[in-house]
Amino acid sequence: MNSFELNKIAGAVLGTLTLTFGLGIFSEILFAPEAPAKPGYDIVVPDGPSEAQATAAPAVPIEELFAKASIEKGANVAKRCGSCHNFQEGAGAKVGPDLYGVVDRPVASAPGFAYSAAMKAHGGNWTPQELNAFLVNPKADIPGTAMAFAGIPKETERADLIAYLNSLSHNPKPLPTAAAAPAAAPADAKPADSKPADAKPADAAPAPAAPAAPPTGDAGQSTAPK
Repeated sequence: MNSFELNKIAGAVLGTLTLTFGLGIFSEILFAPEAPAKPGYDIVVPDGPSEAQATAAPAVPIEELFAKASIEKGANVAKRCGSCHNFQEGAGAKVGPDLYGVVDRPVASAPGFAYSAAMKAHGGNWTPQELNAFLVNPKADIPGTAMAFAGIPKETERADLIAYLNSLSHNPKPLPTAAAAPAAAPADAKPADSKPADAKPADAAPAPAAPAAPPTGDAGQSTAPK
């Protein structure tokens, strides 16, 4: 192979490389993306509450839920607690104290169970309202408690569970209900001491008449007998 053929080959390779390089530069110029005036992205944070938060229904008082609570459903909810608590009378404690008769029982009073210092210091009774507050989040309600249960966030399940616990007694007490709203007075009712608008004060009694002076004679002397 002579030098002329080598030069032809070298020229072809060089031309190919030059063309490829030129096409790369041309494509970069032609399709180069426009740089944003402000780098990054704007994250829009709403000032007010989200729509879901704004439309969230307010919590229903537990007393209203007690009226619809189901003991049978509460027994199913109580199965979550069965690994740590007994529900039968006289069964004794497990990891936690027995829960037979727990409603209205003094806090930290189950015999034979070693309560935490926080539970002993809490005091009071396990009223339905106290049980409801505790079952939402035990560690938040009584900081320092040894109970590791995460809680029952659903309020209807707490109402059912408390209704079931309340039934574990020889004499279950009625669960508290929401206070009845005071009856509205009729629109046309009037206060007892009110007076009609057109009432008039009673006419004043006439003043007693002054006694008549005795008649006198021509000379100004009294004509009364002496």
